[in-house]
Amino acid sequence: MNRITFCTATVKHFEQELQKAYHRGDQRLVRRITVLLATNRQKNLAEIASMWGIARQTIYNWLSAFLDQSWESLNYSFAPGRPPRLTKTQKQELYSWVKQGPEACGFASGCWTTILIQELIRKKFGVLYNRFYVSELLHNLGLSYQKAHFVSDHLDEEARQDWMKVEWPKILSQAKQLGAPVFFGDEASFALWGSLSYTWAPVGQQPQVKTTGIRKGYKVFGCIEFFSGRLLYQGLEERFNSDSYQSFLAYLLSQFTGPVILIQDGARYHTSKATRQFMQKHQDQLIVYQLPSYSPDYNPIEYLWKKVKTKATHNRYFAEFVKLVQSVEEALKILASQADEIKRLMTVYTQLMAEIQLS
Repeated sequence: MNRITFCTATVKHFEQELQKAYHRGDQRLVRRITVLLATNRQKNLAEIASMWGIARQTIYNWLSAFLDQSWESLNYSFAPGRPPRLTKTQKQELYSWVKQGPEACGFASGCWTTILIQELIRKKFGVLYNRFYVSELLHNLGLSYQKAHFVSDHLDEEARQDWMKVEWPKILSQAKQLGAPVFFGDEASFALWGSLSYTWAPVGQQPQVKTTGIRKGYKVFGCIEFFSGRLLYQGLEERFNSDSYQSFLAYLLSQFTGPVILIQDGARYHTSKATRQFMQKHQDQLIVYQLPSYSPDYNPIEYLWKKVKTKATHNRYFAEFVKLVQSVEEALKILASQADEIKRLMTVYTQLMAEIQLS
């Protein structure tokens, strides 16, 4: 067969049909149109056939059909009946590949889409599923479409495991012996220019939130107690530093006559020389433990800050700093009265306790 060159209008129509096929998840048609376009670019037929896992004769057949039937040749008939099943072993392999990510499977992407996984299944098992069936298959395998989150490349998984399996049980035992509360402490800043979040709005009309653009924030030190769900906090307008942190620790200790256990992260003002001297001075009452480095997910108060921002600052406009302070303080006041809600933030630790009791 002689080389065939498509005119500009035909190529444009092919590209439009290709986009529709992608949208429908029709991988068969995506493959067919892509191959036809590749032949138009004078690519070697052997390379095209190898790339798409088809025979050269198939390419000849598709070209002949297009010359004979034009756009009608692109209409695939619907295949009745259930799609072919993957074996249990194949499903386990697919699950493993999805966990590894598309780059590990040879794709130049960091994000799985149903179309990519559709192509993965075709390449590995020779089965071509509809894009929408792929979604159902993935769901049945215990997979879901999620937004990724950052994890520090300095993460020490061994230290994290040691914290959960050794350090945390030791802290619980010490707390029960001393009759001491166990607080998780941290701090958060709430910006005057507000914060953005998802909300319902008319299609095509992106919600707009006014902002002063002034870079000023309301700072809050806080801690939540593991057993009771008690919330203690202290707001300030200045920057976080060793002095302000020591002031908050003094406030925390003033609420108790006996020992207090505090779990904190490694922020500089948590571990500065001045703060260590303060802790040394109050060592008879204040017992401090450090969370593993780069492990905010091990500090349940992080989830409380998210709740505060949802209630107090998301999609809200503050023309004056005092309005921001009032909104944040009101949200904190409400949460401070909801001990059961705060205790639900402790999931990672309460689940571990249950596992230990069952073992």
